[in-house]
Amino acid sequence: MEEDFAGGATTAPDPDGPDGVRMTWNSWPRSKVEASKCVVPVAASFSPIRSSSSLTVLPYLPLRCRPPCAAVLNPFARVDFGAKIWICPICFSRNQFPSHYAGISETNYPAELYAQCSTIEYAPPHIDAAAPPPPPPVFLFVLDICLIEEELDFVKSAMRRAIGLLPDHALVGFITFGTQVLLHELGFADLTKVYVFRGTKEITKEQVLEQLGLSFAGVRHGSVAPGYPKGHQANALHPSTSVNRFLLPASDCEYTLNALLDELQLDRWPVEAGNRPLRCTGVALSVAAGLLGACIAGTGARIIALIGGPCTVGPGMIVSEDQSEPVRSHKDLDKDAAPHFHKAIKFYDNLAKQLVNQGHVLDLFASALDQVGVAEMKVVVERTGGLVVLAESFGHPVFKDSFKRIFEDGEQSLGLSFNGTLEINCSKDIKIQGIIGPCTSLEKKGALSADTIVGQGNTTSWKMCGLDRTTCLTIFFDVSPSEKSNQSGIPNPQLYIQFLTNYQNPDGQMRLRVTTVTRKWVDGSNTEELVEGFDQETAAVVLARYISLKMEMEEEFDATRWLDRSLIRICSRFGDYRKDDPASFTLHPNFSILPQFMFNLRRSQFVQVFNNSPDETAYFRMLLNRESITNSVVMIQPSLLSYSFNSPPTPALLDVSSIALDRILLFDAYFSIVIFHGVTIAQWRNIGYQNQPEHQAFAQLLQDPQVDAQAIIRERFPVPRLVVCDQHGSQARFLLAKLNPSATYNSAHEVVPGSDIIFTDDVSLQVFCEHLQKLAVQS
Repeated sequence: MEEDFAGGATTAPDPDGPDGVRMTWNSWPRSKVEASKCVVPVAASFSPIRSSSSLTVLPYLPLRCRPPCAAVLNPFARVDFGAKIWICPICFSRNQFPSHYAGISETNYPAELYAQCSTIEYAPPHIDAAAPPPPPPVFLFVLDICLIEEELDFVKSAMRRAIGLLPDHALVGFITFGTQVLLHELGFADLTKVYVFRGTKEITKEQVLEQLGLSFAGVRHGSVAPGYPKGHQANALHPSTSVNRFLLPASDCEYTLNALLDELQLDRWPVEAGNRPLRCTGVALSVAAGLLGACIAGTGARIIALIGGPCTVGPGMIVSEDQSEPVRSHKDLDKDAAPHFHKAIKFYDNLAKQLVNQGHVLDLFASALDQVGVAEMKVVVERTGGLVVLAESFGHPVFKDSFKRIFEDGEQSLGLSFNGTLEINCSKDIKIQGIIGPCTSLEKKGALSADTIVGQGNTTSWKMCGLDRTTCLTIFFDVSPSEKSNQSGIPNPQLYIQFLTNYQNPDGQMRLRVTTVTRKWVDGSNTEELVEGFDQETAAVVLARYISLKMEMEEEFDATRWLDRSLIRICSRFGDYRKDDPASFTLHPNFSILPQFMFNLRRSQFVQVFNNSPDETAYFRMLLNRESITNSVVMIQPSLLSYSFNSPPTPALLDVSSIALDRILLFDAYFSIVIFHGVTIAQWRNIGYQNQPEHQAFAQLLQDPQVDAQAIIRERFPVPRLVVCDQHGSQARFLLAKLNPSATYNSAHEVVPGSDIIFTDDVSLQVFCEHLQKLAVQS
């Protein structure tokens, strides 16, 4: 039985398929009652703008069904070529083809009807030839200067490199902050000119504009694209009211910015002994949001916040300046003993609303040994679709390499896009509960909105201010057949869901990507068909995202107990067994690894917050919520590769028994990658055998895991932490903490020589499975 649980799943080359959609159930139960008996929610993971070599781009407007449906023509539509009519698969309305489709026939299909074009993109040309070119993207850097000298040097050098990588036409702004906020006027080249804002009190968008001389009289929404000399009359007459003073094309201000960075010094405000520096992060982000809102509403803009410590003054403060007061921990949050937490959350919630309204993104780069307030800022980063990186220093490769990736072009590019909106249309017996992931509900409640809300719900339309090729959302559905649909004749065997993603690509062009998928309805009592359509990887990730949300939203929620009960119900419903006979219990291959996923999820950083700060927990959950299923599975259940002289690199069980004296293990836990050398390998390396010509095989053995680790690091954002360690070394804990403790100090006498034991009282996977079998077969 344990072998059954510990087996490996064979994954297709691209598990997400051409559409970037994976569902927990690929056969859907027809009734609400049957859906609840399935235990795992009916949900889909969707990557809105995933890159695909086979994507077809059409240079015209999409053909839509009549309102209120407004679905786009797709390969599942039924077409009468003689009468030039198409029937929408979602609402069954009959629609006439317009005149420019007159040439279609059985032998002359439009692209959107081809079966392989279930995902298609529309790039309609500009109707007005005189229309201005798309506005350039904006990057507004917000830099913390309450740092030590060494950290400031690291962050300056990272910024210099970033400015060199920016496209020439991209607009750049620069804000520094410590005790006060300094907005640098880059357009004033004669000498350094800054606008100073007090860091102790909240500042509104209107106050920011007034202080900068950018009142609404001078700048009208969308009236001018900054960076272009010709524009609105008021800007031409009064150059001092133009936003171009603060946001300049990268090519024009590279020299000024580099000179500014050379002169930049640490915050001069004196810090008394026993106190933290005064750092007004909240006001700095308010000023940045206010400046962007004034100039370029509706244009793609990113606030890139580089923060090196906790906010200690003004709105968004997470701890006082007195060092005798510790930064809040999970225990403080549980006991409601974090005095600043709820106030800071409220402040960032309002900031999120402002940024979403403007369509702008907050990216957070937090590099400090202490907490900086990621837990409080999570709401604004997640709702605006921003990127987040947490490192311990601005000199650490996790920060340096991740920061560089944002600005890189070509293969390494993240494909950062702006101003996305997602609309979902589905068959009539399906309702949408909500989405977990980097987006915001637009509160457009319609017939498809479910009464139960999960995450960002109560709508059929969502805003994604920032999105990229890897952005992934989890949509929760409610199966709720209406009375009418029960009475009608033969029910439709297929259900249809259409995702419409409008977004501004990195070149500033507006695109519409349409993905239409179909799945089949099955009778809920037909367990066999349900089981055949079950995706256990997607189910594990959806459950992880769901309980992470519940742990944040509900006090006293016991995630471990909830997972255990759910798993027992799943095994009772879908297992094959004789009542009260645990030995007879077996699971279908589509379910066989789910208990192992649940075992590792129970022990993961998403459920066990002990030994993690609230900032780390928020960081882990934000990445879990936005990454693909494949990446999220690695976060829950890390992968382990074994390298030895006797065999090529082979997958190994995530178990302490995989450790051996003459093996190297490559452990990938998504956030960290560990190269672990057995004792004998480490001794040979220390003697230097790899440098001797007769031991080339050993040199190659040492090199192989390094090469594979670098390949993983190159593909991943944020860049994972690389740990190289030896058996019995202090950093071996990164690996040991995640392995199944099949050998502990209690069973040390049974351990194979050269292997290891784990000092823990945790149960092993074997014991977990035995208990699960007993409980699942109980009558």
